[in-house]
Amino acid sequence: MQPCIRYATLSGFLQLAESLGVDPGSLMRAVDLDPADLATPDKWVPVVRVARLLELSARVSGRADFGLRLAEYRRLSTLGPLSLALRGESTLRDALSLLMRYELSYNEAIRIRLVETEGLASIRMWFEMGEPAPSAQAEALAVGALHGIIREVVGGRWQPLSACFTHDAPEDVSTYNRLLGGRVHFGHGFTGLVLYAKDLDAPNVLAAPESFSRRDEMLDSLAAQRDITTADRVRELVEVLLPTGRCGAEQVARTLGMDRRTLHRHLAASGETFTSTVDLVRAGLAERYLSNERYRLTEISDLLGFAAPSAFTRWFRHRFGDSPSKWRARRAELPAP
Repeated sequence: MQPCIRYATLSGFLQLAESLGVDPGSLMRAVDLDPADLATPDKWVPVVRVARLLELSARVSGRADFGLRLAEYRRLSTLGPLSLALRGESTLRDALSLLMRYELSYNEAIRIRLVETEGLASIRMWFEMGEPAPSAQAEALAVGALHGIIREVVGGRWQPLSACFTHDAPEDVSTYNRLLGGRVHFGHGFTGLVLYAKDLDAPNVLAAPESFSRRDEMLDSLAAQRDITTADRVRELVEVLLPTGRCGAEQVARTLGMDRRTLHRHLAASGETFTSTVDLVRAGLAERYLSNERYRLTEISDLLGFAAPSAFTRWFRHRFGDSPSKWRARRAELPAP
């Protein structure tokens, strides 16, 4: 099944497109989206169509900052019931943890990870769409929306230390500087925001006593809760160990403080095997790395733990039905409006 996203993600699309002199209806129909569905924000649609719509809109309007501009129309309420639950969190860290835990309740393709080191925190974001699709505009929209959420949680004067994007810099970066604080890096190793780790403990200015009492009730209405399981911990370890060439079941089990049989039993309870888990992690990483032009195919092969690029190519063709180079080239393909 294709990962999907709520139509609420396109909040403000009609207004933005018309303000830039392009026909929003023709753009949406070109990617098999119905403009009338914008009136149903809770309806779900394949995320690849939205990604292609944003890229096509940027191309037709001549505005390489289209996705980021669209983020200006986003409000916390765009998250639906999750926006109410966020008001029951005490700190920014708690609010971000909730966003990550329930990410499937508003976007099945987005992945968010919080990394802390040396007094800094980076919130890294990427998409796993399952098929070739341009992601630069979608990532810009996601970063802009996250920036807006954080400002609502901790106060409107907050700015990150820097905003990072894996795609190249557009000719005009004024919108990026205006919205994200003027410290924007392109061609970076990840897409996301960098901030002081102490900012994570900033109090949530939206918190209200009535929100605390209703928090659990609101969370119960969200079906896409993500509890941390042993299978999740295995996937995290596999991602770390793949580039080292030591990603074996024995090593993972030992790191988790269990024997190999116990590891396999935990994975079986989640309907997985160690082999399927490695395959799943590799698929997500392959899509992420291929979406970033700075990675050569030989580098990606090494990062995914393959002994040789030819082995990587065979695995990728079996998994995705195409060679890595062709898959990467197909990401830029867009329909004509």
